[in-house]
Amino acid sequence: MLRGNSPAKLDAKGRIKIPSVFRRYIEEKFGRDCFVTSLSGDYVRVYPMPVLIEIEKKLEKLPSLNPAASRFKDRINYYGQPAALDEQGRILIHPLLRKSSGIVGEVSILGKITWVDIWNREKFETMVKAQPLTEADLETLAAHGI
Repeated sequence: MLRGNSPAKLDAKGRIKIPSVFRRYIEEKFGRDCFVTSLSGDYVRVYPMPVLIEIEKKLEKLPSLNPAASRFKDRINYYGQPAALDEQGRILIHPLLRKSSGIVGEVSILGKITWVDIWNREKFETMVKAQPLTEADLETLAAHGI
């Protein structure tokens, strides 16, 4: 399971070295092939390819004109690109996504159970402060047994 936060840095070629705690799990459970994308352009999401394929199978079951599914597919494909972890555990973030997400220098890599999100550290801290976990959020989670 991918959990926790690990700092990393973007190198001069636009690659991020996935921390070993995340890399080991991804490679052992899913392999090296990934899909690097975003849902908003504000951050980078790295789906192990088998995880994305499962999401795509669910999307195939929806009507082709479903607006939510269409918006989701538009975004993951606009920002997205297949990539693979190299021998050092690095993954390339393409220029469009680096620019829109503000990924430069130090970043935070957050485990999200079956994928990781990569954030510009300052942008993430600002977002967390602007969007606090609310009582309504806690009630929704409690309704799901969390």
